[in-house]
Amino acid sequence: MSVPLIEVRRVSKRFVKQLDLAGKIAQRLGSEIRDEVVHAVDKVDLAIKPGEVVGLVGESGCGKSTLGRMIAGILPATEGTVLFEGKETAAMTGAEQRAATLAVQMIFQDPFASLNPRMRVEQIIGEAPLVHGLVGRAGLSNYVDEILLKVGLDPALKRRYPHQFSGGQRQRIGIARALAVKPRFLVCDEAIAALDVSIQAQVLNLFMDLRQELDLTYLFISHDLSVVEHIADRVVIMYLGRVVETAPTEALFADPRHPYTQALLCEVPRLDQRKRDFTPVEGEIPSPLDPPTGCHFHPRCPFVMEQCRTAIPKLEGTGHERRMACHLGARAGAQSS
Repeated sequence: MSVPLIEVRRVSKRFVKQLDLAGKIAQRLGSEIRDEVVHAVDKVDLAIKPGEVVGLVGESGCGKSTLGRMIAGILPATEGTVLFEGKETAAMTGAEQRAATLAVQMIFQDPFASLNPRMRVEQIIGEAPLVHGLVGRAGLSNYVDEILLKVGLDPALKRRYPHQFSGGQRQRIGIARALAVKPRFLVCDEAIAALDVSIQAQVLNLFMDLRQELDLTYLFISHDLSVVEHIADRVVIMYLGRVVETAPTEALFADPRHPYTQALLCEVPRLDQRKRDFTPVEGEIPSPLDPPTGCHFHPRCPFVMEQCRTAIPKLEGTGHERRMACHLGARAGAQSS
């Protein structure tokens, strides 16, 4: 077995909003007010092999973007360990940490908000490789031209500012900026969600071409299962900060086993199910400020048992390269059929 390129072990992230002065006074006077703690990610395990494309899917607020930012090193983990090629990133030396930082890059959802409006495209793309010594100042212009050609943009446009480009072109600039430091792993956080449908297909094809050309590994974060089905080798389903199911893409779409995965796939429109009535997942997503005990999905689950309300299900193997966190185990798939 090869060592995973990226691995997270029991990773959690909590955001704490501490009480202000008035809140502290009220607390001392007997009020039950307390610090607000958002449980964004809760003890997640995930390993991604070199060359693999993993799709990370879940409803808004499930913690998938937060997990992506921890993997990219943008956010520190509250608990747990992030590893790059089997080494803990927190324990790396300066040179190792620099190499790992450059090897893992992130592409953001909003290409306009993530690009500096005061910088020209050649500065946006060329700044990082110049600072890190990947290219000299004399060869920088040609280097930027090469990167722009890789993402399908005309190098003659490199003197322009971000606002002079369309949304799809701005996203290509964001991809070029990430590629400029020669990464091996890209975290794509809803990278096509803000684009028109016709442009989405073009950018998806670009990601697939770059994967083959540059031997890249992806964590592709999305709420759109149809997009993930098109690009991912393996799918990871998250719900309220926890991974509930992971399986090869084809197997997951053919036979979803976790009740939440089944509910998500029922919402995907398909030509062979045009006459089926739309039935959304019942109930609202609980607040990450006060998540449910036991299985987080139990308030919305049609198969809920008493055990689900009290015990946290473990993410365990249920077949070939499949894992699921559900007390029903393999019976969950059988009960829905």
